[in-house]
Amino acid sequence: MNSEVPASDPMHRADLPDGVKHVLVVDDSRAQRRILSSSLKRWGYHVTEADSGEAALAICQQDTPDLILSDWMMPGMSGLDFCKAFRALSDETYSYFILLTSKSETDDIAEGLDAGADDFLTKPVNPPELRARLSAGQRIIEMQQELTLKNRVIKETLVELQRLYDSLDSDLVQAKQLQQSLIREREKTFDGGDLALLLQSSGHVGGDLVGFFPASDGHLGLFAIDVSGHGISSALMTARLAGYLSATAPDQNIALEKTDTGYRSRAPRDAIAILNQLVLDEMETEHYFTMMLADIDMETGRVVIGQAGHPHPVVQRADGTLEQDGTGGFPVGLMPNVSFSQFEIQLSPGDRLLILSDGVTECPDTKGALLEEEGLEKILNDLQSVKGPALFTEILAAMTKLSGLTEFPDDVSGLLFEFHGAGQAK
Repeated sequence: MNSEVPASDPMHRADLPDGVKHVLVVDDSRAQRRILSSSLKRWGYHVTEADSGEAALAICQQDTPDLILSDWMMPGMSGLDFCKAFRALSDETYSYFILLTSKSETDDIAEGLDAGADDFLTKPVNPPELRARLSAGQRIIEMQQELTLKNRVIKETLVELQRLYDSLDSDLVQAKQLQQSLIREREKTFDGGDLALLLQSSGHVGGDLVGFFPASDGHLGLFAIDVSGHGISSALMTARLAGYLSATAPDQNIALEKTDTGYRSRAPRDAIAILNQLVLDEMETEHYFTMMLADIDMETGRVVIGQAGHPHPVVQRADGTLEQDGTGGFPVGLMPNVSFSQFEIQLSPGDRLLILSDGVTECPDTKGALLEEEGLEKILNDLQSVKGPALFTEILAAMTKLSGLTEFPDDVSGLLFEFHGAGQAK
């Protein structure tokens, strides 16, 4: 029976019983091939024979064997050249390549290893040694196949993770748009002053929120909130808090109280106390937040501010003088029955009130030192003539220059109210 299988008719590995390995025997000596094949078949291997390097390469191009036994010295394409050409074939599987040779010099072995051979056997081949070398090669192949399978699983998992990430990223982009939509107007002119708002998250979404609402008798309410942490849970909490300070539903706004003729501003300290209890009673969360709640009399310029752990407000007078002061206060949502305080600021025409989150004062420079209140004052001193939203643009530019960052480590938010008095032009 002729056991030599031509390149055009190989036995595919799918046809092999489980555990049976396909061995390709390459030798220009028919007798040598028969000797090796006889032993291999007794050991349970499926054997394909080739009488030259060229024929062996053609077989491998159709069906890659698991193990290859190739004579080194052959006419035409030598075993060494065949090994190089075989390794150049593109295939995900790995085959264990054993060169059969009478060469035993160190330089010859190094040349074979460089060509891609895994092992060597000296001719004439000793059957027990051959079987041991094949067993070792089979273990390596099985480990390689297991690694290939695991790599495939990892690759498929990474593809799925990328798909999920892309989906999540798309959702977060939409969430950012929704969060930004909580501020319906970034600037607004009132009879008595001009208002500008800033909200810039450090990621897709953040825990800062600023806003305003009208109150009766020529009053304007302002609020600034900074929820602990970052990301989705913080953003969800800001959305919930926005409902408690609604500009369109005064009956739901805890900063307003109902009167016989409509609504009026509630004392900021009382409104913050109510919000503190609502958070503890109705929200199952570990988040807390700092807050500034202000009530502005648009005619007189009197401002009543409740401060709950938020950075001090900044007042820049018409002559450029800067004032930063406040009561500090305790954050909201940490403890029940906390007493909150309030204080007053008197604005004159040409003065402006600036409320910023700690994302500004805690902006780090390139060495990690924070901007702090002193650094903010230096920035504002240089920007005295800059008005409205342009002031926020310049503050952000100064922070970028300071830190070397285009995206800051914390959310940045702010309110700017420029007072010019009721019935007065800017």
